[in-house]
Amino acid sequence: MRFIASLLIYLLFSTITLAQSNKTEKQLVKWVDEHNQEALMLLEELVNINSGTMNFEGVKAVADALVPKFEALGMEVEFTDGSAFNRAGHLVAKIEGGKGPKILMIGHLDTVFEPNSPFQKWEKVDDNTVKGPGIADMKGGDVIILQALSALHAQKLLKDMNILVVMTGDEELSGSPLSESKKELIEAAKWADIALGFENADGNPATVNVARRSSSSWKLEVSGKAAHSSQVFKSEVGAGSIYEASRILNQFYVELAGEEYLTFNPGVILGGTDVTYDEKSKSGTAFGKNNVVAQSTIVTGDIRCLTNEQLERTKESMKRIVKGNLPRTTATITFGEGYPPFAPTEGNYQLMEQFSKVSQDLGFGPVTAVNPADAGAADISFTSEYISMGIDGMGLSGANDHSVNEIGYLDALPKQSKRAAVLIYRLTK
Repeated sequence: MRFIASLLIYLLFSTITLAQSNKTEKQLVKWVDEHNQEALMLLEELVNINSGTMNFEGVKAVADALVPKFEALGMEVEFTDGSAFNRAGHLVAKIEGGKGPKILMIGHLDTVFEPNSPFQKWEKVDDNTVKGPGIADMKGGDVIILQALSALHAQKLLKDMNILVVMTGDEELSGSPLSESKKELIEAAKWADIALGFENADGNPATVNVARRSSSSWKLEVSGKAAHSSQVFKSEVGAGSIYEASRILNQFYVELAGEEYLTFNPGVILGGTDVTYDEKSKSGTAFGKNNVVAQSTIVTGDIRCLTNEQLERTKESMKRIVKGNLPRTTATITFGEGYPPFAPTEGNYQLMEQFSKVSQDLGFGPVTAVNPADAGAADISFTSEYISMGIDGMGLSGANDHSVNEIGYLDALPKQSKRAAVLIYRLTK
């Protein structure tokens, strides 16, 4: 009898708790619907502010439009100075109420469209589609972050939560050094348990990113012996730098191109008697003659991997290949800093399942994982080493990112805001 009584009490408590949870979630959904027009107006305002990464005033203007919105939620807000890494800076908003896990929400203020771009303004395509610079990548995601937190604030839930928002000002063109550029984000990741990224949902809000590949650079510098071309291949002259660079690139392809999730793209090659290359402008010059063996060759490219282990193993293979020089040539390869991989983890998949359950409960259907081969690098990558779980792609759905045809789908704004608000609510229960 005692067991049955205990069971009845448990079932009654569970029913009351579930009913209260459902009621709260309905209130969150209702608030988003009631304030969607305000969100659309804010999104239009932000899209119409040019915030190309190198337009520091524009990036700051986007932050200035958002700061009072976060302050109204009772959050501590600041715009950190970016002069140490030659960028505008980052918006950081925080509230520590002590309840539940520490949640980091990631956005960015900048776009790829500088003031000289012809693409500057919000333009309605149809009732559900808008063209605009950064509407999907990712001013829509910034507004979704704000809407989700505002809905929680309206239900007096936010004050008890542990939430940290970081909106970087240089996601599209990172400042240097990265140790300074990403310092706020890395410190936030060390503080957090969970990371939620609000990049474009890639036109399909039925998916999220549980993994993103790395993005970093490499530079190959090759030297040969300058001589008359009639003597090429002879023991005292050798093959020349262009043949050696070709050997290396071909061997990269033969040995490594078949590995899943690994890509390494040579983007620029310059070879001849005299070669110059400017890192800042990503351009250079090459002078040579058909009858002279090439003395110098420079190749630059990028490398993308799914895990740190894959990245390090690939670097070692590339170094080994570079050392197998043709006669009378030498070559060196150096690797630049970049975005680390956001590796797929069990925690990330568990968080995706929770998000999928929220989506289904709200009537929006299940959520699955994006193939990492189809996803570029993003700021959430810098959290991977520190958090226990994270997902990205919770932002506004759209298409044609980084082009003058970038669009966003307006019906995704309330949908994504509701899913984010309810997910955070459940995570903190």
